[in-house]
Amino acid sequence: MNVAEMLQKTFQDSATNLQAVQKEYSKTLADRQTLDSQLNENKQVKEELDLAPDGAKVFKLIGPALVNQDLGEAKGNVEKRISYIAGELKRKDEQLAALDKKQDESREKMQEVQNQMQKLQQAPN
Repeated sequence: MNVAEMLQKTFQDSATNLQAVQKEYSKTLADRQTLDSQLNENKQVKEELDLAPDGAKVFKLIGPALVNQDLGEAKGNVEKRISYIAGELKRKDEQLAALDKKQDESREKMQEVQNQMQKLQQAPN
């Protein structure tokens, strides 16, 4: 295997790696957007529960049935959900930052290999 073939294989491996990272990035971004919309929904629910007077009847949908739920318990559940979703959003943001770095590294590697291939082609035989 000559140098040009080795460089071509390295370039192809880097391109495949970049595609895999980009696919993972897209999935993580979609997951993050879902979490973001869930967080907004839960914040709206919390605002509505905060407006409810003490002793107000709150119902929770469990399957096809509405079940009476204590107002304090409902508020606590929503706050826990908000906290959990916020933690997941932070984790997704960290994943996205790491994937951004991986994408940049793959692009740099491809650029480096491409430059080496150009130098090889320009070199007198």
